[in-house]
Amino acid sequence: MKKVLLVTGGGRGIGKSTAIMAGKLNYNVGINYLKDKKAADETASIIKKNGGNCISIKGDIANFDDVNYVFDELTKTFGPVNYLVANAGDIPKRKTFFETEISDLERTIQVNLTGTIYCVHKFTNLLINQNLDGSMVLISSESARFGGNHISTYAATKAALNTFVVGAAREVGPFGIRVNAVSPGTIYTESLENEGENKLKQIRDSIPLGRIGNTSEAAETIHWLLSDKSSYVSGSMITVSGGR
Repeated sequence: MKKVLLVTGGGRGIGKSTAIMAGKLNYNVGINYLKDKKAADETASIIKKNGGNCISIKGDIANFDDVNYVFDELTKTFGPVNYLVANAGDIPKRKTFFETEISDLERTIQVNLTGTIYCVHKFTNLLINQNLDGSMVLISSESARFGGNHISTYAATKAALNTFVVGAAREVGPFGIRVNAVSPGTIYTESLENEGENKLKQIRDSIPLGRIGNTSEAAETIHWLLSDKSSYVSGSMITVSGGR
């Protein structure tokens, strides 16, 4: 059976590292994106240059019709999708929830929570209808534990995903399907590129390991959860935070 993986939000950050690593591990990869086609295509190009197979597919996971389209396009290209990394997320500008526009609050919830559940719903039904095993990893956040720093709505969506993973694992387990989550702490992505050295030092000093994590470290954990090496792990959330 071919390994076919969909990575939502796969053009940047943790999603990008996960997709590139997947190509090296002989997955056929679908990279979903919404706005940044250039980043998604560049990631797909890296995978192909490394000898892997990959396509990029535009779609808004907060729209169930788009979710159907993304899965259908990947299936047409590579066959049944049997792995999912639900990485796409909306990170709002840092401000109190009561100062945030309602439309922005709604978008964060629609993408991070509703959209992720849409992907899991579609993926699970595809597997069950084809009598296939499968594995999925949802990307949470350590902000779910401490409420975030002026991103409380974002943190709330990630806390909800942590609960969803536990319940969903019980519901899909009888079909040979596993669902887990990875909860990154501070990882060096594009969001940190514009921070000054003083801010970065404050962050590093707050982490017991004394450094900011990199995206490949999160990707390694994600791939362990996808793989048969974690075949008895389901309903779990693994923290990747340097001990913070």
